Amino acid sequence: MSDLFQPPLVTRLLAADRILIAGAGGGFDVYAGLPLALALRAAGKEVHLANLSFSHLYGLDAEVWLAPEVARITPDGRSDEGYFPERTLARWLRLHGMPDIVWAFAKTGVRPLRAAYRALIDHVGGVDAILLVDGGTDILMRGDETGLGTPEEDMASLAAVAGLRDVPERLVASLGFGIDAHHGVSHTLVLENLAALDRAGGYLGAFSLPRDSREGRLYLDAVAYAQAAFPAHPSIVHGSVAAALRGEFGDVRFTERTRGSKLFVNPLMTLYFGVTVEALAAHNLYLDRIERTETFRQIPSLIEEFRDELPARRPARRYPH
Repeated sequence: MSDLFQPPLVTRLLAADRILIAGAGGGFDVYAGLPLALALRAAGKEVHLANLSFSHLYGLDAEVWLAPEVARITPDGRSDEGYFPERTLARWLRLHGMPDIVWAFAKTGVRPLRAAYRALIDHVGGVDAILLVDGGTDILMRGDETGLGTPEEDMASLAAVAGLRDVPERLVASLGFGIDAHHGVSHTLVLENLAALDRAGGYLGAFSLPRDSREGRLYLDAVAYAQAAFPAHPSIVHGSVAAALRGEFGDVRFTERTRGSKLFVNPLMTLYFGVTVEALAAHNLYLDRIERTETFRQIPSLIEEFRDELPARRPARRYPH
């Protein structure tokens, strides 16, 4: 039975004691889970943070590797990488006196990524729930849409976690509705997909991140800290969400990376949409094709192979209101 005053995603997370929150799509995706992690820790939950990393991890010291494809990133971790969101988040967490380990998964195929998840779960003593977080909405695409955004990393994570059937709760939350239009995602189709997931019993509601909450304030601080650390390559997703959270609207400029694009920053970007991993995996039309992948480069080829076989693709539709 759902509670009007508590979204089903939150109800399920609060029922767990040990939770792994993992960025599904790489880059700064883990930041989408930061407000939830802060709230869950304040509620007395044990929360671990992880991210599928875009950084070159193989130059890290040997002792940080828990297992192949998963490394422990701390504020003092040595790396020549100029772009390292996981370490930047670890440094921000230490600055605020919080647990400051952020686990980094290497970009790899589904089978080794799932093994890396298992190794991490065993290392922390097991978890009751895994929450995959996506900055944007392309994780909600099923595969037959005209535009998929950048699905490869999201789908590797989704397929890996879908196979961890011994974890009681496996959930997905997306933050940043509308942002993936830049990559060709039709958000009318996102809403259609959410409706289908709702009919299947896999939709877990939507709720906004309040700016005046402790979590909202700390999220804005973390995003600003990351933008200062990477002035040439700040996160467009979280820059947009942060701008929306501050009440800004329209074509907001916060980085030269968006030059030539017209943004539509708006309050919908501060919404979390929740679904179950089981329902999302079942609705994806090609997830079975990437199940046996060993390397990351196999994944985009298999996705394109699937899309080439489609008799037609669902066209983008304008939101009618």
